[in-house]
Amino acid sequence: MAGAADLFLPADDSFLRMARESGLVAEVLPIATMRCGLVVRRGNPLGIRSVADLLRDGIRLVQANPDAAAVGKVSRQVLTKQGIWDAVNAATDGFRTTVNDVANDVEVGAADAGIVYDVVLYGRPELEFVDVVELEGATSQVSMGVTTACSQPAAALHFARYVSAEDRGLEEYRRQGFVVARGDLWADIPELSVYAGSMLRPAIEDTITAFEQREGVRVSRSYNGCGILVAQMKSGQHPDAYFACDVEFMKQVGDLFGPATDVSQNELVILVPKGNPRRIAGLQDLTQAGLRVGIGHEKQCAMGWITQRTFAESGLTTKIMENVTVQTPTGDMLVNQLRTGSLDAAVAYLSNAAGSAEFLDAVQIQGLQCSVATQPWAVLRQSRYPRLADRLFQRIRSAESQEIFAAEGFRWQLSESPAKP
Repeated sequence: MAGAADLFLPADDSFLRMARESGLVAEVLPIATMRCGLVVRRGNPLGIRSVADLLRDGIRLVQANPDAAAVGKVSRQVLTKQGIWDAVNAATDGFRTTVNDVANDVEVGAADAGIVYDVVLYGRPELEFVDVVELEGATSQVSMGVTTACSQPAAALHFARYVSAEDRGLEEYRRQGFVVARGDLWADIPELSVYAGSMLRPAIEDTITAFEQREGVRVSRSYNGCGILVAQMKSGQHPDAYFACDVEFMKQVGDLFGPATDVSQNELVILVPKGNPRRIAGLQDLTQAGLRVGIGHEKQCAMGWITQRTFAESGLTTKIMENVTVQTPTGDMLVNQLRTGSLDAAVAYLSNAAGSAEFLDAVQIQGLQCSVATQPWAVLRQSRYPRLADRLFQRIRSAESQEIFAAEGFRWQLSESPAKP
């Protein structure tokens, strides 16, 4: 709270949640988990096998202070739910400042048993860890947080990435008995690759640039029609993350990626020159004789695929396609041709019109549900940097990013509130 720390490494991530809620911590990098149990002398001379045994006469029990130490807080929560905390609390001979102090007391014979994390016994051959059913659910997630007061976030994150790297810091955590999840592979300056539908570029580009600067990493982005991106992925080019223009194109490569999260929606509209000189009010009007219409290419982008579905639902496919003079892989190309007078109308996303309000009007397509595209995000199952990709996604789903999406014509889909930065 004094703003003096760059990094915060508590023994339980509940303290990180408190810090984030108070605006003291930004990024959180998961590292490992620990489990609670009992510590006794090697050989367990008093036969302590359960929490109930701690209540026997003559058993000297010590604990870490539950108001200050993570192990005490976690074990108190679990035992309280079982209705046995009050008895254990009354049987406790003393509360220590840290979990290490508890282990020390048992090691030197000042106590018979204590409640500790399993990893505290590493390098202590005189002690023995006892798994007990009452503390089965008492585990702690160890994570490292970068503080919001940090004046060197790229340097702090560089160190945090090293500590949480699969082939660096996590090797030491494993050696000392921690249970670790899969981490990123180490790279001094990792390069994260992202494929994204071209319509998403104005909504995410500034966010990605800010992420690169804060993290001290590189993000290689490829913006294109989703049909083109899917073809590249099917030919063997696999990005670390994919932000698709519509769920249909995520499904086509779903076997490559983990669970997808729907982030936003974009509405298909009819774009016309300012003032709407041809008085276009709906799809039927795109059948006017001599009208020059532009649409997305069905095979190259989600916009084209959804456009064809929308035409089919309206029953006007044949008549409208007679007026189609151009099919492009991106909506930006259609906007450019409208602005130069090469087209009289174009079917594109509402977001394509963002920034062109003084030149174009958007006509809503009424009554057709298929005219809305949903944009999902997913991380490659075999990515070298899944944690880094997750942190980028946290930035994309932040409140600041949500405002950019709205300004660019997208509707936000994520139901839960974005994490505080």
